[in-house]
Amino acid sequence: MAEGSIGRIFFHRIRGGEDLTEAIKEKVEKSGVKAGLLFVIGSLEEATLGYYRAGEYKTVHVTGPLEIVSCMGNIAVDEEGKTVIHVHLVVSNEKGEAFGGHLMPGSTVGATAELAVVEALNVNLKRVFDRATKLKLLNL
Repeated sequence: MAEGSIGRIFFHRIRGGEDLTEAIKEKVEKSGVKAGLLFVIGSLEEATLGYYRAGEYKTVHVTGPLEIVSCMGNIAVDEEGKTVIHVHLVVSNEKGEAFGGHLMPGSTVGATAELAVVEALNVNLKRVFDRATKLKLLNL
């Protein structure tokens, strides 16, 4: 377990055509947040979703237009101090069919996306490599 307090809250606009994964990481790093939570609303032209199986992520690609139904995650750093975002995403198509998983590169923003970042203070969220799962897990 780790406990902290709420620091600054940032709001960012991500423009159409940007890769959502890259844009989130860039804006988090620009804000200087090393630990926290994030939330996104908006639309995507396409989404690449991952699901974990047997030590690796398999991907599913969904074409749009898509509405971001839910997008949330956390922010930490790895053993080298590099920013790590861990984000899960649910999108829906025009029929209301939903698809979800881990946000992967290849998820292109549609009209816009709005990112909210909540900074956590006085907490050290670090991800370290776990040999059993082959994932960088929170060191709690």
